[in-house]
Amino acid sequence: MAARIDHLVTSGTFSLDGGTWDVDNNVWIVGDDTEAIVIDAAHDARAILAALDGRTLRAIVCTHAHDDHIDAAPALAAATGARILLHPADQPLWKRTHPDHSPDGDLADGQVLTIAGIDLTVLHTPGHAPGAVSLYAPELGTVFTGDTLFQGGPGATGRSFSDFPTIIDSIRGKLLTLPPETVVRTGHGDPTTIGAEAPHLEEWINRGH
Repeated sequence: MAARIDHLVTSGTFSLDGGTWDVDNNVWIVGDDTEAIVIDAAHDARAILAALDGRTLRAIVCTHAHDDHIDAAPALAAATGARILLHPADQPLWKRTHPDHSPDGDLADGQVLTIAGIDLTVLHTPGHAPGAVSLYAPELGTVFTGDTLFQGGPGATGRSFSDFPTIIDSIRGKLLTLPPETVVRTGHGDPTTIGAEAPHLEEWINRGH
């Protein structure tokens, strides 16, 4: 059975630094007909369970620990027995949302996660959050960037735990080095490609200063 990518959009809120905003989040499911991983368990554990359609959930991978990306993770883990994986640098953010429930394992730069015969390499891409990661799946021709890189530029860095020069370094060093045809699947909004975004690096830098 060939591995595939399933996608659903869930809706809820994002809260940080005293503000709350309505958001739509992309939830990505990578796997085949029998097993899968979920990238970012956002808002609605029931909807994600329905999309899994009986498949064994091997892991819940968090691209970062902003509340809109992890709020449904403990409920999804409880329903499936799947492990929650997070980069340890985002533990302070995680504890703001789930003070009584810790992730089950750490993500590290260069770590390889395998599901349905497909390898996903963890790329530590901090800046939007200290423990932000992207997941590169060359066999699927895609990278899951969370909120690090979007269609049109880098993720937001105007709030706590974020840093603009760091996100630019992450994008330049870890993402724009990928093949230009690589599809960028983001935490919010529409996909793009590395080739479409790479020419705009200097423009982003100038805009950020």
